[in-house]
Amino acid sequence: MSPDAETDRRFMREALELARSMLGLTSPNPAVGCVIVRAGRVLGRGATAAGGRPHAEVLALAQAGAKARGATAYVSFEPCAHFGQTPPCARALVEAGVRRVVVGCVDPFPKVRGRGIAILKKAGIDVESGVLEEECRALNEGFITRVTKGRPFTTLKLAATLDGRIAAVGGDSRWISSEPSRELVHRWRREADAVMVGAGTVLADNPRLTCRIEGGRDPVRVVVDAQLRSPADAKVFTGRSRAPAILITGQRNFERARRRYGSERVEVLAAGTRSGEIDLAGVMKEFGRRGWSKVLIEGGAHLAGTALGQRVVDRVAIFVAPRILGCGLPAVEGLDFEQVNRSIRLADLKAQPVGDDWLLEGRPLGG
Repeated sequence: MSPDAETDRRFMREALELARSMLGLTSPNPAVGCVIVRAGRVLGRGATAAGGRPHAEVLALAQAGAKARGATAYVSFEPCAHFGQTPPCARALVEAGVRRVVVGCVDPFPKVRGRGIAILKKAGIDVESGVLEEECRALNEGFITRVTKGRPFTTLKLAATLDGRIAAVGGDSRWISSEPSRELVHRWRREADAVMVGAGTVLADNPRLTCRIEGGRDPVRVVVDAQLRSPADAKVFTGRSRAPAILITGQRNFERARRRYGSERVEVLAAGTRSGEIDLAGVMKEFGRRGWSKVLIEGGAHLAGTALGQRVVDRVAIFVAPRILGCGLPAVEGLDFEQVNRSIRLADLKAQPVGDDWLLEGRPLGG
């Protein structure tokens, strides 16, 4: 650890905030922040641009100019070491003459992993790594999951009453969660590459699945529909959005689905099945091949049960509202555990108030 560890943490937090401002916009690259500092004064700032380039280091160095020589660079993710569509950022830092580089976490991508740091050290630059490592890894959990597992990081979001209902008997669910909770979900949509729902949600709610916050952008809207129950004129397929929509069904219904839903804005994707259910693990692998790092599953109960049962969920986020419905639709359907000790258990459980609700978050074990 450096003599002034608190200074390192302070500027790394600034780099993290720069990276956080671009979450969801940089795929297939990670969201990275960089701050160039000398004698406690910031000379340049940069965050990976939309689409993944220019990289944060390049932008920060351009802002700092010749003053970068002898300075310290704070980078939330290991500088890249390979020639892709841009030259290696590690080389750019060397050529700029920085004296020291502080790295948040190592990049697990095989062409980079440890190599960026090795380039810096070989050039005689002092390197400090692992500063706010947990926060830096958490910020890019989607990228890290895609690189290490070949699929996006997947969050299952539910909004339920205290007695575990997501809608009344007649299907009404507006609004179980509070307005601050719904605003938070729109931020999550901005950060996701895709948002996914089942046919039941399309039928009950006819959602647009767009991001309705200032400066937001819509994720790809995905409908999982094995039986083709979704109306072809549903808002998710016909509503105004810069993002495309995808209808996922089984091989047997692919041609019929293509004729019914396929268009310039709607892609029809055929997936394998498991016991009559769409093979979501295979779907997530396809999303990983497309360079997507984060998927947000927003319901309904059947899709939630399928995703949990097939072990494709990395994080469960449940907004629990201070309401009791009694009879109503359960939050999860399709799981059939005969013993409590065989049920899905959540680890690393966190709870926080959001408006009138409580947000419970946890990691399913055994995924």
